[in-house]
Amino acid sequence: MKINDMRFGVLGGTLCSIWISISFGDVLQTMLMAVVGTAVSFVTSRLLGKLGQRKK
Repeated sequence: MKINDMRFGVLGGTLCSIWISISFGDVLQTMLMAVVGTAVSFVTSRLLGKLGQRKK
């Protein structure tokens, strides 16, 4: 057995064990939080941009 084959086996086993421990609810919550974070960031940057234009 080559070293690279062993690395792929270990990596595959690690990924499979991690994949099993992640539930669909966790993935859904992460996606929702990413969308909310993106929206808040966008709105904040637009408001700060308008605030900066008013001062000029």
